[in-house]
Amino acid sequence: MNILVLNGSPRPNGNTANMISAFRAGAEGAGQHVDVVDICKKKIAGCLACEHCHTKGNGSCVQKDDMQEVYALLKNAEMLVIASPIYYHGISGQLKCCIDRFYSAAYPAKPAKLKKAAMILSSGDANMYDGALFSFKGDFLDYLGLANMGVYTAHGSENDSPKKLEELKAFGASLKD
Repeated sequence: MNILVLNGSPRPNGNTANMISAFRAGAEGAGQHVDVVDICKKKIAGCLACEHCHTKGNGSCVQKDDMQEVYALLKNAEMLVIASPIYYHGISGQLKCCIDRFYSAAYPAKPAKLKKAAMILSSGDANMYDGALFSFKGDFLDYLGLANMGVYTAHGSENDSPKKLEELKAFGASLKD
């Protein structure tokens, strides 16, 4: 299975990155292919709401920035993993810009191979996930019709704990084509 992980953390060695690494180790150990895109290292502008993708562009965004790399990986992705620290009850702003640009990738239909989605979230407090979960359910499970493979969270002292990292590695290892 081809898995695309969108890492919305600006910290290269932070909690979110460590959670992704554990997930990736488990998934690749089980024979899955995992691409991780560090969104915060990319130049991805927000959606212009110009409707080019839904009119003249036939699904192609008028902006030609680093989002093109994400679009290319989405074409072959069978599973999408949204990973982010929680900022003000939601995902990072950089990742939000990327997700807003899915507007063109989902037109006239979602990427044909994409069937599954999961979310990995890190926060300082257990009661911070509502905004991110609302987006995950509405944007990915409902609108795109993806199967929910799970939401994995770590907060406070759970971040970087061996127990949480093992949970994510086990999740990755459990994935089947």
